[in-house]
Amino acid sequence: MTPDEYCQQRAAASGSSFYYSFLFLEPPRRRAITALYAFCREVDDVVDECPDPQLARVKLAWWRNEVAALYLGQPTHPVTQALQITLKTFWLPQEQLLEIIDGMEMDLDQTRYSDFKALHLYCYRVASVVGLLAAEIFGYQDRRTLKYAHDLGLAFQLTNIIRDVGEDARRGRVYLPLDELRRFEVSLDDILAARYSDNFRRLMEFQIERAEHTYALALAQLPQSDRKAQRAGLMMAAIYRSLLTEIKRDGCRVLDRRIALTPLRKLWLAWHTWLRR
Repeated sequence: MTPDEYCQQRAAASGSSFYYSFLFLEPPRRRAITALYAFCREVDDVVDECPDPQLARVKLAWWRNEVAALYLGQPTHPVTQALQITLKTFWLPQEQLLEIIDGMEMDLDQTRYSDFKALHLYCYRVASVVGLLAAEIFGYQDRRTLKYAHDLGLAFQLTNIIRDVGEDARRGRVYLPLDELRRFEVSLDDILAARYSDNFRRLMEFQIERAEHTYALALAQLPQSDRKAQRAGLMMAAIYRSLLTEIKRDGCRVLDRRIALTPLRKLWLAWHTWLRR
């Protein structure tokens, strides 16, 4: 199996909404974004699938060394070998790949966030940085596109948090800001025990409203000159915003189930967005 095939398999197996937008890219950009996505999956899985925090730290330290090896031209993992090819064409700063690892490591140290400002650093590292790297791969002429990419990454992560409230709680993590739980009179025990209430629904509607506002802000900042180049991001946004609509329509019942769009609907949304831009 070649490094590209390994990354392709990683991306396809995840079932991620992002995968459907990759399909519409020309081969060099598709290979590059697939390698970047596979890297994110590898380091995220270290934290999610390793029950021993100390072992997870050792594995993340290995990945930091592997990133260093990548920029020295000596990668050993299929994902970094695929990224090495990508670096010949696209500028992907080493410090940004390391920031993604820093974000994943935050899950080993912190399972609660006092307010949205505290959560924002986590979202920046695990999502906005990825958005900035993706913008480099998709291409842009106007540097304002980087602000769009930053905010779009934040919107994606807010959507992930909304979708995964129950799944994260079963791992002992609550990303919903604690001051907002208090404002809507929802306790941590309610989240951890998957107890629904009108207050919980209102809390989640507030989260959805903030995510929608972040999408609108991001899209408003994308210069017209770069809309064609950034179509893959716009396809992801169409899919994720449709997911938010489904979650709200289902009464925000995210504590005991994972609401998702069908693969066919994701593909249709991606195709429809591609034609419109």
